[in-house]
Formats: sequence, C-alpha cells, structure tokens
Amino acid sequence: MTTDPRTVPGVLDRIAVQFSDHEALVTPDKHLTYGQLRAEVRQAAAAMIDLGVQAGDRVAIWSPNTWHWVVACLATHYAGGVMVPLNTRYTASEATDILARTEAPLLIAAGEFLGSDRASQLDRGALPALRHIVRVPIDADDGTWDEFVARGIDLDAVDARAAAVSADDVSDILFTSGTTGRSKGVRCAHRQSLDGSAAWAACGEVTSADRYLCINPFFHNFGYKAGILACLQTGATLVPLLTFNPEQAMKTVAEQRITVLPGPPTIYQTLLDHPKRSDYDLSSLRFAVTGAATVPVVLIERMQNELDIDIVLTAYGLTEGAGFGTMCRPTDDAVTVATTCGRPIADFELRIDEPTGEVLLRGPNVMLGYLDDPEATAAAIDTDGWLHTGDVGKLDAAGNLTITDRLKDMYISGGFNVYPAEIEQVLARLDGVAESAVIGVPDERLGEVGKAYVVLKPGTALDEAAVIAYAREHLANFKAPRSVEFLDVLPRNPGGKVIKPVLRSKGTREGVQWT
Repeated sequence: MTTDPRTVPGVLDRIAVQFSDHEALVTPDKHLTYGQLRAEVRQAAAAMIDLGVQAGDRVAIWSPNTWHWVVACLATHYAGGVMVPLNTRYTASEATDILARTEAPLLIAAGEFLGSDRASQLDRGALPALRHIVRVPIDADDGTWDEFVARGIDLDAVDARAAAVSADDVSDILFTSGTTGRSKGVRCAHRQSLDGSAAWAACGEVTSADRYLCINPFFHNFGYKAGILACLQTGATLVPLLTFNPEQAMKTVAEQRITVLPGPPTIYQTLLDHPKRSDYDLSSLRFAVTGAATVPVVLIERMQNELDIDIVLTAYGLTEGAGFGTMCRPTDDAVTVATTCGRPIADFELRIDEPTGEVLLRGPNVMLGYLDDPEATAAAIDTDGWLHTGDVGKLDAAGNLTITDRLKDMYISGGFNVYPAEIEQVLARLDGVAESAVIGVPDERLGEVGKAYVVLKPGTALDEAAVIAYAREHLANFKAPRSVEFLDVLPRNPGGKVIKPVLRSKGTREGVQWT
C-alpha cells in the first residue's frame, strides 16, 4: 500500500527517501536525519496504536518546542489521528476544557518545566476519554517517553494506517486564541495544512539548503505549519528553541549557520536592540518573515539595513485560513514589504467588504469548520464561501493587502472612525518607544478617545506629554491619544497579537507584568 502524497505521512515517506541522510531536526540532545525521523515517527505511531488510538482519534500535545513534539505530531498523523496542540501557557483548567471537548484518549505532555508540572494538575475526573498521558522529560528525569515508544512493535499496522489517510481527512484542530471569548477549534484537512505551508515556503524560496531556527511555539500555526510542515516539504533543517532567550537565539544562529528566522515583530525588535548583538555572527541569515501583529515600518527598515537579511517579507494569516492568507514575494520592493502584507497565496481569493472594510478570503484552504459549532461556522463563512476575518484592510493597485485594524478595535471619536494601528505606526517612530497599543476609552464629549499603552526602550525616558505632542504633530487631532500609560510589556497571545481586551479590562495598573 502506498501513502497519499497530499497527506503528512505521504510527504514524510517521500522526503525520507529523497533526503534520507540530510539533517532534519537538530536540538541540543538530538540530531535526526530525515531517514531517522521517519523511523522515530513510525515507532511512536506504532506505540499510539498499541495504546488503542484509532483512526480519527484526537491526540493532544502540551509541551514546549522539543524534538519529541515533532515526532509526536507526525506520529499522530501517521497513525491516522488528528493532532490537537495545547498552548503551553494554558492553566490546567484551560487544558482540561480542550481535552474534554476533543475527547482525546492520549496526551503527550511536558513533565516538570519552568517550575511547574501542569499535566499532574489536570482534572482527570472531568476527562473520561483521556486514558493515557505520556510525559516528556524536560527539566527533570520524570519522563515516560522511552517506555511509551518501546511499545511500538507492529510497524505493518502503522504502515497500513498511514496508507489509509486521505488528503481530505482532518489533520489537526487548532484552537483560536480566545481573546474575545471562548476559544474555538479550527478543523483543517491534510491537503490544507500542507498546501498553505508549501505556499509559504515557496515565497521564502526555502530549500533543503536552509537551516530554520524555530522560535515560534509549535502549538501555534506559525511554529507548526510555517515551521514543521514547511521544513518537511522542502527538506530544510529544523532547529527548534525550547524557550526564547535573545542571546541564546543569536548564539544558535552563529553556531548552526541559521538561514531562516521567522517570528513576531517583538522577536526582531529584541534582537536589534540587544547590547551584545555585535558579539555574534548573524551573517548567515537570508530570510525573515513577520506578521501576526501591527508591524512598524521602521522595524522592517531596520531588519533590512541593520541585520542585512536578503529577503524580509511580511505576511498575514489566520487559523481559519489554515494559518495563511497573503504574503509578500521576494521580488517586491522595500516599500511594498514595509507597508503591506502582500498578495494572496495558497489559492486564496481576497476582497474587501463594503462598507465595513472587512477582509474576506475564499478558497480551498478555508477551514473545514469549527469543532462542534455549526452556528459559529456559519457566522464565519457565508453562503458564498467567503471567510469573514474580522480584520479591516485595504488593497493597493497591485492587489497588495494592508491590514489597518481589527473591526472590534476600531472606535469612533467625535463621529470619525479611528483605527489604532495607524496611531501605533506613528508612535513606533518616536525615539524611545519600543512598542505601543492604542484603545478607545469612553469620553463624555467625543464618545471615545484614544489611550496609548507604551513600552519604552531600556535606558530611555518619555512622559505622557511628549508622547501626545508627537502624536499631534503627525496625526489629525481626533486620532491623537488623549492619555498615555507606560507598561513594562504588552499582553500578547502566542502569535504576537496584543490582547486588547486585557488592556481594556485590566490595563489600569502601571508596571503590570503580562505572561
């Protein structure tokens, strides 16, 4: 029996033959070629089957970026299962909710990590379907991974299960960040997860010669699809980071001769401003891509000029679009890259809804639907197949998309629509501002006015009056914020998006630490 080439098992089989001896995965404690990776995956898949995992069962992974994550992810697919990643920031109760909703019989979870053992805190009484937890050892010798994979004996059963997977089968269920309410499970097929990540890799001209430093968490689309699956389809070498430490990241770039470094804007900002950046040879970097948040134009300029990265692209995507949407191309000029997030990829159609300005996407890679929520699915995807993204944007003459804001973030001041992203772009050019977020707050006279939350660069000093004066110098008066609060860091979800509902509800205490 042969595997479907448009499934994850099919891609793994192909790449393991094509690049059998080429490095696939490099971590401090594990180096795997593509041939070895496939062997590890088949072994783990056999163990899953031995534990009773059936085709179509959901297997959850709740762990940081270890090599086990990659093996467990691909093994789930190889065993015909559906991969469900859990955010490592989830509390035990949040994880319990996802596990209960997916009825996962198996959880691959971190053991003790950063002083916490969250897997042991799960409410097993609320999880009758969860029969097995496999612990991945990280900070302590408390793992059961080796005992787990030792169960994998019947490889013929594994190969039969992999061969039975089809391109339209559900490959993964990723849960939205839940910044505006209860998270929703997004169901995507193998063909969708693969086609989106392949299109992303093609824009960055990723090949087997590339070495990809994966800072983005695997539980997020950016780490899983634009990371693991992008490398799997191109033969690139994946080098995951367990946690982000800027100096360790630069050290890894230098030692591993990293060529591909994607990440949210805050990653590049941190590296650019790091006092020891000049101590490390970062000249191997050739491709960087960012997105998922408002990207200051000045940041793109610094990435191009100070880091001397050959290809710097911006992109836009969302979980409901299999993680993708639009992307710039290597041939685009600097202005296009700095001010837009490019044109549709992965066979998406794109249009702007009138009069709201909402970005709509349509195509074969729009999600299959939300898990067990037909009403929410119908609200997100209209009868003509258009996915309503909730983002506000505009198109230039060449069809490049610029995201101007979220529909829910827009506020009206004195009868005028105000889009916070425009204000944040201006504040990014104020010397001393590391990052900012603007929200609308109630005002008796104007209805709403802007309030800016500002994070300063280390060693700089600004006060409220200086920030407001700068904004008024560069913006119409109704757009300039009326108040400013300084924070140590902005609250963000794993994709890098500022969680503005948190600012609205809790952001009144200066110096709050968000995690």
